[in-house]
Amino acid sequence: MWIVRVALDRPYTFIVLAVLILVLSPVMILRTPTDIFPNIDIPVIAVAWQFTGMNPEELEGRLTSTYERVLTTTVDNIEHLESTTVNGQAIVKIYLQHGASLDTANAQVTAVSQTILRQLPPGTLPPLIINYSASSVPILQLGLSGRGLSEQQLNDVGQNFLRPQLVTVPGAVIPFLYGGKQRQIMIDLNQGLMQSKGLAPQDVLTAVQQQNLILPSGTAKMGPFEYDVRLNASPKTVPELNDFPVKVVGNSTIYLRDVANVRDGFAPQTNIVRQDGRRGALVTVLKAGNASTLDVVKGIRGLLPRVAQTLPPELKILPLSDQSIFVRGSVNGVIREAIIAACLTGLMILLFLGSWRSTLIIAISIPLSILTSVMTLSFLGETINIMTLGGLALAVGILVDDATVTIENIERYFEEGHAQRDAILEGAAQIAVPALVSTLCICIVFLPMFLLSGVARYLFVPLAEAVVFAMLASYILSRTLVPTLAMYLLKAKGGDAASSFSWCRGLGRTSFRTRTAVNLSSISAPRAARESKRPPSCAISLRARYAARSRSARWTTFWTTSAYPTAPSISCTAHRASSEQATPIFWYPSKKITTPVRTTFSA
Repeated sequence: MWIVRVALDRPYTFIVLAVLILVLSPVMILRTPTDIFPNIDIPVIAVAWQFTGMNPEELEGRLTSTYERVLTTTVDNIEHLESTTVNGQAIVKIYLQHGASLDTANAQVTAVSQTILRQLPPGTLPPLIINYSASSVPILQLGLSGRGLSEQQLNDVGQNFLRPQLVTVPGAVIPFLYGGKQRQIMIDLNQGLMQSKGLAPQDVLTAVQQQNLILPSGTAKMGPFEYDVRLNASPKTVPELNDFPVKVVGNSTIYLRDVANVRDGFAPQTNIVRQDGRRGALVTVLKAGNASTLDVVKGIRGLLPRVAQTLPPELKILPLSDQSIFVRGSVNGVIREAIIAACLTGLMILLFLGSWRSTLIIAISIPLSILTSVMTLSFLGETINIMTLGGLALAVGILVDDATVTIENIERYFEEGHAQRDAILEGAAQIAVPALVSTLCICIVFLPMFLLSGVARYLFVPLAEAVVFAMLASYILSRTLVPTLAMYLLKAKGGDAASSFSWCRGLGRTSFRTRTAVNLSSISAPRAARESKRPPSCAISLRARYAARSRSARWTTFWTTSAYPTAPSISCTAHRASSEQATPIFWYPSKKITTPVRTTFSA
């Protein structure tokens, strides 16, 4: 096989390639994301509408249905739509086709949402557009608490100071906090006082909107100077809101403080978080689809000490629900089982082959095949997870097949007395096609996994790829690196006598190869052939046993050679013991005898 011949002619090339795999694989592994499961890339866009106070029936008919119809006219590659409408809120989920561009879909959803806004009921706020997938799961939670800190302060610190700094970690997605109280300036209306003054809630709302204004006021130029002009249209403090005039009745003015109480409060609380029995807040850290769980958690934990220096000293940040511990434990467990399987495989090979050199060659090919598969998966954008590692652990027992068969066949040629290069070349080339067929048969078993769809495809295709790439790498290594290592570690049986004939100077360095398995028991050369001054003519007689189907068949063979230095030719006449017929067989000097030979010269 040509690739085996190339490997034997250029052994350092493939040894350097093997070393290159060992050097590059740790770099690729460190840069490959690590997670518990493969990345399930099913793109989903969620659009959240809010209209406080509208009942679900009205909201569904006037907003949700209209918006769904508009989406189908603008957004491409929609697989299906899902919507949920509750009191004051409507959430529309847009599931895209596999392979659809999420960026394009985001732009289209944003454009159509702004366009349809004027056709919706007056007062409808722009929607909140969120991208998420099945891989966007919580990987870390941070509990916020502290003595002397109210729920408003916890929510304010977490939302406005902690969260903006944590989102700088690559791959981290941090939504709004849970728990705490969202700070707001509240106006508590007194219904009795309002009725006595003849006011309605709309009068108070109108007065606040007209007097709490932020408008551009421009500048004023006076001589060589230009001054910024500020209007006293918005109060600076909460007590100033109490002085807003609401209505003038006769000569008396009704102020806001006469019918309401203005305070620094919070919005109605919809969720509560307790930590150690006390009210607190909870920050949830999500993982982006292609990010590594271990890297995101490591980045968050590494950033917390620096962020804590900018926060109140009484604030305590406690990491909770760290999923990286489970991910690391699962990955380490699979790696440990794979290492145990590789060690047991090597032990069984050593037990049956009985050669530490052969076992070493096979043991080298196993990690190289696995590392090649991991590098290929990294190039394809896959992650290191329990599915890919499980596929590699599954393939460990199969990876030894190609190398074991190759080594065993080379050993068989060594036992027959072939020269080292010929034994390696013939032993590796003889089983090249059967080994390829065997490898492809194993790989084709995993072909149906590539025909799956949905979530099953994202889970099982990486497993199939890991096994297939490892098997193909094992076959290539068995044709290249294994013969190269065999050339350096394995030795031919019987020393130099097994590879060449130097028992007659008349034959010089000419060597011959038989096409039948014979054991040459004795060779006798006359003294005259050695004492002659002219180029000798060797007359040699041999007795050989031909291992045919019948072990009792014996052949007596007579060899004669022509004189040196003419081109020698050997003729052999073989007589079977039970027959007088003779069968001439011819060998030519271009062939090489590589069977074991024991020679005895008589003086």
